[in-house]
Amino acid sequence: MQRLQSALRRGLALLAVCSPLLALGAGEAPARGNDPDAALGAVFQDIERSRLGSALEKVDALITAYPNFRLAHLIRGDLLLARARPLATFGNQPDAPADKLADLREEAVARLKAYRNRPPSNYVPRYLLQMEPEQKYAIVVDTQRARLYIYQNDNGRPRFVADYYISHGKLGAEKLREGDKRTPVGVYHVTANLPRQKLSDFYGNGAFPISYPNEWDRQQGRDGHGIWLHGTPSDTYSRPPRASDGCVVLTNRDLDALASYLQIGLTPVIISNTVEWLSVDDWAAERSALNKQIESWRKDWESRDVNRYLAHYSKNFRNNEGGYDRWAEQKKAVNASKSWIKVQLDKVSVFRSPGKQDLVVVTFEQDYRSNNLSNVLKKRQYWLKEGGRWKIVYEGFA
Repeated sequence: MQRLQSALRRGLALLAVCSPLLALGAGEAPARGNDPDAALGAVFQDIERSRLGSALEKVDALITAYPNFRLAHLIRGDLLLARARPLATFGNQPDAPADKLADLREEAVARLKAYRNRPPSNYVPRYLLQMEPEQKYAIVVDTQRARLYIYQNDNGRPRFVADYYISHGKLGAEKLREGDKRTPVGVYHVTANLPRQKLSDFYGNGAFPISYPNEWDRQQGRDGHGIWLHGTPSDTYSRPPRASDGCVVLTNRDLDALASYLQIGLTPVIISNTVEWLSVDDWAAERSALNKQIESWRKDWESRDVNRYLAHYSKNFRNNEGGYDRWAEQKKAVNASKSWIKVQLDKVSVFRSPGKQDLVVVTFEQDYRSNNLSNVLKKRQYWLKEGGRWKIVYEGFA
């Protein structure tokens, strides 16, 4: 049994390789009720403390609650085998496929690492700069940590609600092409609710398609389709961290819980290769700076000074009708007929896109009034930082 303890401790040692920002330090992870990650944490804590009988009892309870939880079965097998012979490693099952054992080890590390090192309450994902009032929740996915986070819109400030283990693309993140088995990185929205009755058992309790490819993906030449949040087959509790063809996959239990937070057409789903966290003060400062840029653009539009207005647009600007030159020509022609312009923005959301670029997605309801035209439109812009200044690189209907 000492060898089993040593092997499992070596596995747990991998969990210590965490960002200093997220480290909880020594001590037990916080309990979260009927949570398989909490139960796994308690099992490993018993093993670390040589309470192997207690560990076996807890694994048995975990399997009773989740009969198809293969990782729990693997740990139980190790604990039973340790009674008969020394074990050299975690997952030392006789004649077991090496790739399957590697998947389960990876799942164990991902679950425990994320559970024991949850984000501090005074830090928020950098991407959730501003949710519009009707957006009650936002979803943030961290593919490296195999974790999905739910945040509530608390009068504009994101508040942590829950987090869940997820699987993602077999070949990682940053999807480029149809069939590349990668999960996209970017800002998306839930577009539909597909109940299990309309799907094969492969998708479990249902699916929620998201808006990949978005406008920016298409501008960058990324393609593909059918990226969903969905569940697992009825005979499977969870899948390894890298197991999908690009979708984000949750256990059926977790998908059911997630479903209550999703608003079709409204809920943002931000997928990152690794989540950046900001203190609330830094988050508020970044949000304020971007809102000032948006307000400056609005005022310059109202001024009817076309050059001031166009100064907010990148020379690399492009929309569905063409590039910057066509946009500038069109705006100059339109403004020549205006004696006054009033623009109001409502239901404004601002989400920073994950990745190497400083890219922000701004969506709003635009109430435009002038001496010869009035309309209300829902629009979306992509702002990119160029030479230290934010510039609009895309604008179109949302």
